[in-house]
This record gives sequence, structure tokens and C-alpha cells, in this order.
Amino acid sequence: MKREDKNFKLVKTGVLLVNLGTPDAPDRKSVRRYLREFLSDPRVVEGPRVIWWIVLHLIILTFRPGKSAKAYQKIWTKNGSPLLTISVDQTDALREELKNRHGENICVELAMRYGSPSIESGLNKLKEFGAKKILILPMYPQYSATTTASIFDEVTDQIRKWRYLPEMRFVNFYHDNQDYINALAESVKEWQKEHGIPDKLLLSFHGIPKEYFEKGDPYYCYCRKTGRLLAETLNLKEEQWQLSFQSRLGPRQWLQPYTDKTLEKMGEDGINHIQVICPGFSADCLETLEEVAMENKEIFQEAGGKRYEYIPCLNSRSSHIKMLKNLVTSHIHGWLP
Repeated sequence: MKREDKNFKLVKTGVLLVNLGTPDAPDRKSVRRYLREFLSDPRVVEGPRVIWWIVLHLIILTFRPGKSAKAYQKIWTKNGSPLLTISVDQTDALREELKNRHGENICVELAMRYGSPSIESGLNKLKEFGAKKILILPMYPQYSATTTASIFDEVTDQIRKWRYLPEMRFVNFYHDNQDYINALAESVKEWQKEHGIPDKLLLSFHGIPKEYFEKGDPYYCYCRKTGRLLAETLNLKEEQWQLSFQSRLGPRQWLQPYTDKTLEKMGEDGINHIQVICPGFSADCLETLEEVAMENKEIFQEAGGKRYEYIPCLNSRSSHIKMLKNLVTSHIHGWLP
């Protein structure tokens, strides 16, 4: 073996999966601490910081934690937060897939933008592993400054403290990745094979303020493209599917149509059977399990709808892990033998 080949194989690569985050427990204190960190991020809430600080600390953090804690209690499992347990499973499965392909020269770690495990701890684990090259993979298919860019901010804030800077790459989006679209389509087909074909398939994405889109955030366009590609893959006619946006906060206008209002109108219009999928979430969490699967079901049925079904996120299904493996492999091209 030539010396340069031997040295090349010793270069280690790290992969950091990053999702949004979750409280440590479904109680008011933990939720308040989590919301304070989340809603203090200037990427999440833009505008004058002094005014927002007053609103956040005197109003939101006074009243919202108790309500949110009750919502978390509805979905909490014996193993803890669904988002965290699913993310751990995803990380373990991806780590195994990549080790089978690249051996011991690659390490996969998990981090959350807010809460634990932190981005700082995830990066430090890769540093201890000896990674000289690091790929950051935000688990958000559709780029937004409120999510993906916020992860970039925190990663760079942490890395700037290091003496030696590793070579880094960053995955901005994968909203139109064919493996991702195929995995979504597969999950829909499997569900419908067991539960039947609905009157309409609703694709519900997390919303952002309309103002952010008007300032240049491409998130809305990426969601629309994901929806179109998924509908084409499923051979859906225009009247068989619709796209909407959920989880709005505050009085300002957000991306429309709103999921809850859309489902209410569907029930009133006599649409009896609805299936809802959330393509923008890589793992089930509060927004999918409590808001979409529970709250929105009540809204639809109270408006006159009959059958309401939530199709779970891709989570740790094999097609999702395969997609992530292929995505990582394409982005680390040239780093490993």
C-alpha cells in the first residue's frame, strides 16, 4: 500500500444530524425553558428585539408553557419525547448503514437546535472521534431561514471556538430529492392499501410568517414543489390533493391556506374521508401527533367530516434511512474511499 493511500484512509469524517428539539419533560418548567430558547432565536422571530423580549417574557412565557405542557403530556411515551426517541433511532440506523459502506472512518451523531442533545455536544463528540471533515445535515427537507439557517448560525458559533477548523459541508435542502419523494409516496401507498383511498389527501407543512416569504425565504416554493412531485408520483388528479400550512403563532399573517381552516371547510363542504400527511417533518413530534393527528381531527369531524386519518412521518422506515444514506454519501463524495 502506498503511503498516501494509507494516510487517506485515516482521515475521519463526521456527520451531524440536527432536528428542532424538544423539552426534557412534559412539565411547565421544562417547556418554558425550551420555549425561551426557541423563541429567543432572531431567525425564528424577526423584528425589534426589545419589543419581542417584552412580549416573550411578560406574555408568552407566562401563559403558553402550561398549555404546551398539557399538549406534550398527550403524546409523551414511556421512553420520553417521540421526536427524541425517533431521532435516536434514525441516527443509530444511519450510523449502521454508513459504517457498512465506509467502515470505522465515519461517525454519525445527533443534535437538536434547541434543548438536548445540543449542537455543541454533538460537534464535540465528532471532535473526540477525530473527524477532520464534517457534514451538517439539518433534518428539514425544505429550506427556511427559520430552521436550516438557524442551525448554520449555531454550528458556526460553536466551531469558531475551535483551534483547528475541520473541513465542512452543509446540506441546505432535499425537498425535491427523488429518494425522499419516493419514500413519501411509499408511505402513502402502504397506508391507503390498508385504510382505503380518501376523498382527498391533504399535505400539511409547518407555516412561516408570510412576511418572511416576501423578503425572499424560498420555503413556500420548496413546499409547493414537494407537493407537486409527490402528487405526480402518486398519479393524483388536481382535485384529489391539497396543500396547507399549520402551526401559526400570533396575529400576523402566515402562509396560507391554513390547515385547520382548510379542514373545517372540507367538513362543511361534505368531504367525508380525509388523509393528512406532513412531508416537511422528518420525525413525528408535537406538531404532527397532537396538533394534526388530534386537534385537527376534532376540527374536521365537528364540521361534519367522518373519517380522518393521519399518515405518520417517515421516521425510521427503511426507505427513509436509505434516502438519508444516499444523501450523505453524495455530499461527502471524495472524503472517504
